Amino acid sequence: MRQLFRTAACALAMTFAAGAATAADTYPSKPVKILVGYSAGGAVDAIARSVGQRMSATMGQPVVVENKPGAGTNIAVKALTSAAPDGYTLLLAANALAVNPSLFQPAPYDLDHDLTPVTMVGRVPVVFTVREESSIRTVAQFVAAAKAKPGGLTVATPGNGSTPHLAMELFQHTAGLKLSHVPYKGGAQAITDVLGGHVDVVAVNALEVLPLVKAGKLRVLAVMSADRSAVLPGVPTVAESGYPGFEASVWYGFVAPAGTPRPVLAAVHEAVQKALDSKEVREQLAAAGGVTLPGPPEQFGKLLKSDAARYGKLIREAGIKPD
Repeated sequence: MRQLFRTAACALAMTFAAGAATAADTYPSKPVKILVGYSAGGAVDAIARSVGQRMSATMGQPVVVENKPGAGTNIAVKALTSAAPDGYTLLLAANALAVNPSLFQPAPYDLDHDLTPVTMVGRVPVVFTVREESSIRTVAQFVAAAKAKPGGLTVATPGNGSTPHLAMELFQHTAGLKLSHVPYKGGAQAITDVLGGHVDVVAVNALEVLPLVKAGKLRVLAVMSADRSAVLPGVPTVAESGYPGFEASVWYGFVAPAGTPRPVLAAVHEAVQKALDSKEVREQLAAAGGVTLPGPPEQFGKLLKSDAARYGKLIREAGIKPD
């Protein structure tokens, strides 16, 4: 009887394996969906549509973008983890993917068990920015002003737990400062208020301020990326400004549901890499002050874990809560 059960179990396993292999061999045989946890028209949405269009050319199937904003991108992640692990539902994520398991309680998902990294897409630096009329012109002056009046310098961000907010908190800790955080519902109003002189500094991703910087209305004190930005070559990094090793960027990357077959992941990875090799996508990210960063799933997986650990510790120590 035991032998009969073993034989049946082996046959069943082989059937499932054969089914998975067949699905992988024919992938993709229908449209592929890219989930985005942000509203249409934003940076992540624009990148998803641009990359998706070029993925479609490689895959020979339509690649459609579906926006599922809300709950700090948790709604989109829930849609991904509820989807079949067959490669037909992907998520273009940003830093919130690594941050939210620490920011929200109980944790909305488990990075190690619910998701599979596919590839990085690119990075855009976070920048410290002031209005052109501000007397603060360098990071050193920013630090001096903050130390002269602890808690008196106001820093606007797109919201509690956002990457610019966490970058600000990280810098505050690194430089030994006490800053007053002013969270907004997105970067647009934060930028408006720094222009109006209602707050001293705004921390946002470079994409959001570049037009105003070029128009001479805002001035970037420093970029928080490891390297200088090609579109802001004269602006130093925070590391160059006296804080070696400091780095904080907005990144983008693709993830799939856990359990997605390796051959399917490889096909998605190849399609994304070809999209990132295109001149149009490279120029799109470069115009936003960023760079494309294609790489293997393992590299992206390490970034997810390191950011989850780094920002998780910061969230706990600073007592940061979501909006």
